[in-house]
Amino acid sequence: MSDLAETIRAELAAAANAERAPGQQAYMKSEMPFYGVPLPEVRRLTKSAAAGVPDAAALRASAIELWDEASHREERYAAMHLLGQRVLRADPEVLPIVEQMVRTGQWWDITDELAHRMAEALDARPVETTALVLKWSVDQDFWMRRIAILSQLGRRDRVDPVLLAAVIEPNTDDPEFFIRKAIGWALREYARVAPEWVRAYVEGAPLSPLSRREALRHL
Repeated sequence: MSDLAETIRAELAAAANAERAPGQQAYMKSEMPFYGVPLPEVRRLTKSAAAGVPDAAALRASAIELWDEASHREERYAAMHLLGQRVLRADPEVLPIVEQMVRTGQWWDITDELAHRMAEALDARPVETTALVLKWSVDQDFWMRRIAILSQLGRRDRVDPVLLAAVIEPNTDDPEFFIRKAIGWALREYARVAPEWVRAYVEGAPLSPLSRREALRHL
């Protein structure tokens, strides 16, 4: 394991809270145990450890190591956070790593965190990333479709409404809870800056009651 990955693993283990860990594991329905480290602390430790590693290749390699060799779920959280370091935000080699993490992680905490990596990629490399997001929006794996739907979280007035509609459209009939919830969440977030667009879209789209309710929650 690389020095960076080993440092992060050691610091997470040192910060472990045996009383908190079982509750975290139960809440996430995770087979992998937790150290019991709160997510903000995981992010702080990861950011601090990565500060002295400006090399993109080393950061990517450490993220992959932490993910593949994780013994506790916080190591996977740290791996995802490494991919968000500024030097990697325009790096196209991050996107296959994101895809691999979603396909192997198969849960909402993984997918939703990595959605922020997609938003960063859309800002940095919009043409290539848009094409990938559209491809994922019709993937057989519904977690890939969820990350496509959530790929613009946090972009606010930079949201591309054409892309947002395009990734929602092939998923409106899906009965999967995590897809319906994602549709509503993505629309609700965009409603913060474009409420009239969202109202009009919801009125005209064949959305599930859950998606519709979530989209209009603050309108």
